[in-house]
Amino acid sequence: MADEPNTILIVDDEAPQRQLLGGFVASLGLRVEEASSAEAALAAIRHRPPAMVLLDVRLPGMSGIEALAEIRKIAAKLPVLLITAYADLRQAVAAVKSGADDYLAKPVDLDELETAIFDALGRNATAEGSPQSNARTLPELPPWLICESRAMRHVLETAAIVAASNAPVLILGDSGAGKEVVAQMIHQWSPRAKGPLVAANCAGLPESLIESELFGHTKGAFTGANQARQGFFRTADGGTLFLDEIGELPLHLQPKLLRALESGQITPVGGDAPIQVDVRLIAATNRNLQQEVVDGRFREDLYYRINVVTMKIPPLRERREDIPLLIDHFIKRFARQNRKNIEGVSLEARDLLIKYDYPGNVRELENIIERAVVIARGAVLSIEDLPFQEALCSTAVDTNDPAPEGALQHALESLELRMVRDAMEKAASNQSQAAKLLGLSERMLRYKLKKYGLK
Repeated sequence: MADEPNTILIVDDEAPQRQLLGGFVASLGLRVEEASSAEAALAAIRHRPPAMVLLDVRLPGMSGIEALAEIRKIAAKLPVLLITAYADLRQAVAAVKSGADDYLAKPVDLDELETAIFDALGRNATAEGSPQSNARTLPELPPWLICESRAMRHVLETAAIVAASNAPVLILGDSGAGKEVVAQMIHQWSPRAKGPLVAANCAGLPESLIESELFGHTKGAFTGANQARQGFFRTADGGTLFLDEIGELPLHLQPKLLRALESGQITPVGGDAPIQVDVRLIAATNRNLQQEVVDGRFREDLYYRINVVTMKIPPLRERREDIPLLIDHFIKRFARQNRKNIEGVSLEARDLLIKYDYPGNVRELENIIERAVVIARGAVLSIEDLPFQEALCSTAVDTNDPAPEGALQHALESLELRMVRDAMEKAASNQSQAAKLLGLSERMLRYKLKKYGLK
């Protein structure tokens, strides 16, 4: 009974998780086998032991911990990596002491998983026996997607891997960092690419209508419901639903979202019969959802359901290599839109833009360039054309001349005040529109209006 070289057995009762892990393992040049139960895994190991087992702790029937003891009777030296939810961490640690080689907590960090696999197999193990290479080929990128920095390329490499599965994805990152762009690429690279991609911002939906917007309603379900509405879930049937700012979803609606994800069925407001839907969920937030769970504002079971795999979008200040290309991209776009002959940006202005920290991330850079193009008098953007240039200069990175204590906070608040005031003017005091321009929820905009004494 010889071992199956470089084959990883993935044991998990949830098909999306097996699909996700299997796609990633295959991208490393390794072969994959799957089992949906501990019993099936033991049978496979008895028949032909794999090179390694990725074993989920929570399984129907025999648990992963119980299966580990049986695996040790069959193949004492077979590497076993436990995959565990945070709630089972102590149990997993105890299991490592009694026979597991290591454990990873869900959501699985794919880089950490890669390290654990090749530590167990030996760094030179691959499907062909040649040295493992960390280089991965990205699918073709659309011309508008800027990806010069290693940090952003790594994000897109992960997106390409998870795209092949149906597993829910949680995208974390600051406002304006590009969470929706990454969601678009996951959809575009997935088998669902021919289906719809429906995006909904939970912070921008009126709380009184959010249930109807998500799940639809029947005619006459409530006052004003003059006709039936499908809702985002049914509109996204066969494709992907992107729920941005999911941390803003009201607590009383979270159980209904959980049921929809677990059962694949939704019930419209006013309806009495469930409707089957086939939707892959991608959620995003700039909040710390783990802390929201601790504080009782987000359900723990929903958190784990949407958090099969997590992707963190780095802020623009951590991928400055992308800034010059983004500057040129936005100049071309807004010059074309505004029918202006803008050839580029001066060295001084470019240097300032590259050094700035961008608390509003890519969206802020986009707004800065748009306004600069609109007000520019010459063919080359200069420092004088940059909006908020005083704040830009105050908050630009200068390692040779440290800012005085408190200067950064003052400059950021000054910039924020000007951006909020400018957005309100551009939106003719419409708070909903101003919030969209700033990339904020209406609740956050109201807070900032109150903070700065604006109406």
